[in-house]
Amino acid sequence: MGSLAKNIRKIIIQFIDYFYSPFRRYIPLETFRYAATGGFNTVLDISLYAIFYNFILDKNIVDLGFVAISPYIAAFLIVFPITFFTGFLLAKYITFTNSEIRGRVQLIRYVISVSGSILLNYVFLKLLVEFGGVWPTLAKLITTSIVVVYSFFMQKFFTFKTAGMTTS
Repeated sequence: MGSLAKNIRKIIIQFIDYFYSPFRRYIPLETFRYAATGGFNTVLDISLYAIFYNFILDKNIVDLGFVAISPYIAAFLIVFPITFFTGFLLAKYITFTNSEIRGRVQLIRYVISVSGSILLNYVFLKLLVEFGGVWPTLAKLITTSIVVVYSFFMQKFFTFKTAGMTTS
């Protein structure tokens, strides 16, 4: 990691840790950092989703010629690579810094974990929008709430597992 990246990492960690004091008695620092970085990434995800769905795609079906994609799924597919990248970097360098698993292995595990997140996103968006009649942006908020819990446990106990953790 270059010196600029190290400085940015240090600033982000100091910023997050500054707000940790009132929560110290209730949650571990790692969980607090996950909430902060995950919260940032989630806000980024939902904001970009709303922008793409409402303004860029203008709520129109995306016709690729060989397949037509509903606008709420297309918005998800466009935003996903951005938040995948930011999510991995924040988890690796800010939240789960004690993991001794090699970066390449972490990335592979992150892909597996996120694949589950994609499946959950797709299923819940389809169910809520098409069968539940829920407004797509609200459906995305509900879906994200479910996926965040899944994601935390996958990252903590699988992707960035520390040496002291055992799987049973």
